[in-house]
This record gives sequence, structure tokens and C-alpha cells, in this order.
Amino acid sequence: MSVPANLKYTKDHEWVNIEGDVATVGITDFAQGELGDIVYVEVETVDETLEKDEVFGTVEAVKTVSDLFLPLSGEIIAFNDSLESEPEKVNSDPYGDGWMIKIKITNPDEINELLDDQAYKEIIGA
Repeated sequence: MSVPANLKYTKDHEWVNIEGDVATVGITDFAQGELGDIVYVEVETVDETLEKDEVFGTVEAVKTVSDLFLPLSGEIIAFNDSLESEPEKVNSDPYGDGWMIKIKITNPDEINELLDDQAYKEIIGA
């Protein structure tokens, strides 16, 4: 199970890659493994500004649907449109082609509340 050291994480199993004031967000390798085969990703919040921990979308697997929680407050500026036709990218490449959204961060102080790779590994028992 992969937990890249260069990313930040949430207790809700999302990863965050921060570049300046933009954060790219997806679900972790652990999360995709727990969900199983992902068949649909829905994000209808593009161009909306949401608060940290608000639901920004859902991910649907064969047997379950899970909410996706925003790891940082901000405006959702992009959705990975390729997931509409190829949601399996979340399974095959969760930290790369399987990214879900990009956020323009509005409260940089929240970054300090994210987990590093070691803290996330403790949560998942890796």
C-alpha cells in the first residue's frame, strides 16, 4: 500500500498535494482498496467555495457510495473530467491520473491540520 511522503493526508483518507495556493485532492490507495472497483465519481461543486470538511462530491463503488470531504476551505477550481469516462483511474493510479479536484485555498492555516505520511500510516495501521 502506497503512502507517498510528499503529500498531506486527512483522517477521511484523502490526499492533498499543495502547490502555492492550489491543492490537488484525491482519495488514498488505502481508500480505493477498501472501496473496491470504482464505477462513478460525482463532483457537482466546481466553481463553488466550500468550508473544510464539507461534502464536495461522492465516489461510487460496486457495493457502496461514499461522500468526499473537502480537506481545506477553498474554491473548487477544477474537476478531473477524465474520471467521468474512466473512474477506474482512481483504483489504478490514485495519486496520479486518479486525482479528483483542485482547490484554490482560502485559509492556508488549515494546512497545518493535515496529517503527514507517518501520521496517516498510523491511522491505517501501515
